[in-house]
Amino acid sequence: MVKKSVKVQLDGGLEARPVAVLVQVASQFDSAVYVESEGRKVNAKSIMGMMTLGLAAGDHVTVEVEGQDEHLALESIEKYLSGK
Repeated sequence: MVKKSVKVQLDGGLEARPVAVLVQVASQFDSAVYVESEGRKVNAKSIMGMMTLGLAAGDHVTVEVEGQDEHLALESIEKYLSGK
């Protein structure tokens, strides 16, 4: 399992479309992917779960990934959330 704190640097934060893209990025991997914010942890492969976090630009989240491709998954999600 790998964990990393990531700052959301997407203009407008994670609204519907950016959440959908994040879910697509997370779903490419076999690993379990979770995003945690303010004590709430949700499955990053769930659009509804991600929407409940209501993340804005500048918010910090913890991304937790566990599985055979965890390092690649974490790198891809961090890259997306960082706006790169």
